[in-house]
Amino acid sequence: MASTTTEQVRSTPAPAAPNRRKRHPTRFTPLVPAIILLALFMLGPIVWSFYGSFTNSALTGSAALHPEFIGLDNYVKLFSSSVFPKSLLLTLVFVIGSAVVGQTVLGLLLAILMRGANSIVRGVVGTIVVAAWVLPEIVSAFVGYAYFSGHGTLNAILSWLHVPTVDWLFSAPMLAVILANTWRGTAFSMMLYSAALTNVPTDVLEAATVDGAGEWRKLFSVTLPMIRRTITTTLMLITLQTLSIFTLIYVMTAGGPGFDSSTLPILAYQQAFKFSNLGYGTAIATILLIVGAAFSVIYLRVLKPKVN
Repeated sequence: MASTTTEQVRSTPAPAAPNRRKRHPTRFTPLVPAIILLALFMLGPIVWSFYGSFTNSALTGSAALHPEFIGLDNYVKLFSSSVFPKSLLLTLVFVIGSAVVGQTVLGLLLAILMRGANSIVRGVVGTIVVAAWVLPEIVSAFVGYAYFSGHGTLNAILSWLHVPTVDWLFSAPMLAVILANTWRGTAFSMMLYSAALTNVPTDVLEAATVDGAGEWRKLFSVTLPMIRRTITTTLMLITLQTLSIFTLIYVMTAGGPGFDSSTLPILAYQQAFKFSNLGYGTAIATILLIVGAAFSVIYLRVLKPKVN
């Protein structure tokens, strides 16, 4: 009986594939202007920057008028420099400290806490957090400088509490810029996570509660897996935005003291526009582009939604 059923199933013809309409090439014609603009204003500068990293282009001298192709000399000089590994490490510390741990974790925590709070608390906390985000970056940088400088607000509070004070921008410059960037950008991730949490079905959470799951179990087994796509998008957006931050760090520390807060954007600016080594600075910018691509690939692979 079983063999007969199997033969019947095998003999059953497969369902016919849906008759799809042929895609005429002209249907993509409206996209041509957008593709040309993307190639002209996004892909073009990247290709030109990549080529510039293989030249001795400079802002002054004969190389400014007639830059020459020098192959991998800029990259050989870059990887033999004692400053570049330190700058790359500081960039990773800045991104992980202020973007991954600071903005992402703090933003998610605030979104979860505000979900269970009353409307008054949500309004007050939301206004305070968002107020820092709407400030222009240059204003946030001056606020951070005024707070962490030797005669700033933080030392004034510590003096009032009879706690020894230090000049944070000289003693712990990376900690100061990480805290300043976390303060400025947490609102963005908080708003994204708040929107994602509203889409988590309450009946699923109630079913988990009936099954005996506690708050932590519901968070890690129900809520976080259901907002996995939002976590991936938020991490990518915040990471790429943090990698390109220049004004905040330059205003607060100018990359100093020495090179103690020179992230890759600061180092690229110093080499290109302070020491006129435009080709060398472009090579640093290319490395920064590769670092951003590496972070994006890691996020997409680690946080890729599982297909059931």
